[in-house]
Amino acid sequence: MLLLSPQNWADYELIDSGNGEKLERFGACVLARPEPKALWDKSLSEKEWTALTHTRFTTGAGFGKSGKEDSGSWIMVKKMPEQWQIGYKSAGFGLKMRLGLTAFKHIGVFPEQAPNWEYIYQAVKRIKRADAAPKVLNLFAYTGGASLAARAAGADVTHLDAVRQVVTWARTNMELSGMDGIRWIVEDALAFVKRQVRRGVFYQGIILDPPAYGHGPQGERWKLDECLFALLKECSAILAPQHSFVLLNLYSNGYSAVLANTLARQAFGAAGSTSFGELMLEDRFEKRLPLSVFVRVER
Repeated sequence: MLLLSPQNWADYELIDSGNGEKLERFGACVLARPEPKALWDKSLSEKEWTALTHTRFTTGAGFGKSGKEDSGSWIMVKKMPEQWQIGYKSAGFGLKMRLGLTAFKHIGVFPEQAPNWEYIYQAVKRIKRADAAPKVLNLFAYTGGASLAARAAGADVTHLDAVRQVVTWARTNMELSGMDGIRWIVEDALAFVKRQVRRGVFYQGIILDPPAYGHGPQGERWKLDECLFALLKECSAILAPQHSFVLLNLYSNGYSAVLANTLARQAFGAAGSTSFGELMLEDRFEKRLPLSVFVRVER
C-alpha cells in the first residue's frame, strides 16, 4: 500500500494540525480550518496560531447556516483578499489556480491531490505513445486540478461536474494556466456515463473523485454507498481495453484503501495492474494527516 504526500508545493504548507483543526498556508495567506481527523494535540500554542492566521473558518455561523456539517463562515483575523491565486509546478507541468473563501470551508483546491495530478500526467504520457490524443473523462471534477494535469500531458479532456459555478471556476483555472481545449459538461455523472455506454464511446482515462452525498443538476440523487459500484460498472463499459487507466479517489470516512481496491477490481476486472493507498499531508512537526484513499487501475 502506498502512502503519498505532495513534494512540489512551494505555494502550500500544512503548518500545524491538532484538536480538530489544521493551519495551512496557501501562497501568502494562512487559514485555520476544521479537520475532524486531527485527533492529536496542536504543536503550536493558540497564541502562535492566532499570530499566523489570516482567517479562521467557524462552522454553523453566519451565511453558512443550512444544517450541513461543513457550512459556516470565515472570521477575519488579518486583512487578506477573498480571492487569490497559487501555483503548482513539477518536473513536467505547472498549474495556476484561483482560490476563494466559500461557505463550506473549501477554497478551490485539495492540496493533498498533487500526487494524483502527477500520476495522471505520467499516465497520459504513457498512453500517448500508443494514442495520439488519449481521451480522458474527469467525473466530479470540481475546480479542475486533475483535468489540467491531463490536458498538460496532451489529453483530450472532458470535465464533468454537477455544479455550474464550479465548472466556471475550473475554466478560469484553465485560462490562468495558459491552457485551452477542455470540454465542459454540467450533468449528473451516472446519467452521462450511461449515455456514453449507449453511444459506444470509449475513454483511455477515467478519473473519479465522488462525494459522499450530492445532487445532479436535475435533482438526481447521489449517495456514495448506494451509487458508487453501479457507476464503476458503467465506467468499465467505456474504458478502453488497452492503453488505459482509472483513478478513483475517496474522501468519505469509513472507506479504506483496501475497500477502494476491491471495488475497482470487481468493477474493472483483474486484467492489468492496480495500486492503492492513502494521500496525506505532513505538518512542520512531522504529524501525518491522512485525508483520502485512492486506487489506480492500468491496462
